[in-house]
Amino acid sequence: MAIDIRLVQNTTFPKYAVTIDWALLGDGTLDDTQALATAVVVALGTDRRAEPGDVLPDPDDTNRRGWWGDLDAEEVWDGWPIGTRLWLLQREAILGPAAQRGATVVRVENYIREAIQPFLDRRIGSRMDVVARRVDKQRIDALVRIYRGPELEIELRYSILWDGIVSRDPWYDIGKSVAPLSGHIY
Repeated sequence: MAIDIRLVQNTTFPKYAVTIDWALLGDGTLDDTQALATAVVVALGTDRRAEPGDVLPDPDDTNRRGWWGDLDAEEVWDGWPIGTRLWLLQREAILGPAAQRGATVVRVENYIREAIQPFLDRRIGSRMDVVARRVDKQRIDALVRIYRGPELEIELRYSILWDGIVSRDPWYDIGKSVAPLSGHIY
């Protein structure tokens, strides 16, 4: 049986937070119908360890973040690194294609694809669509779709706000799945 958790984003300043709670059905049993959506929200809402060549946001900080459970995850439990490297962008300006490291929007898309690719590699999904676009001077919106076969399985929308330049932490407006899920991934 798959176990699902519900993630709730608090976007009220100054208490930006993600709380985790069990999702229950009306009869008090655990709701396991959103397993894939939850796994994707965790993948996109947590920090993946920076690669050795990545430029960290704070030049005085050597913390490459990530989860200790990712260490040897493939060898130990046939897992993969969890999270996304979107956090590396937290102190950067939104730049265009002429920037030395490329367009920020393209980097957002690439970091999201990197976080979702393991779901495709393990045939949990068959394909993904990731579209990021700049919607104003301090915000990039991203749309993530994951398919199983030809069917759309989940669709999540994220707003990545560059207000984080002031508070030092970007936050995500975690959208709910807008397409019904069928089956389980565990």
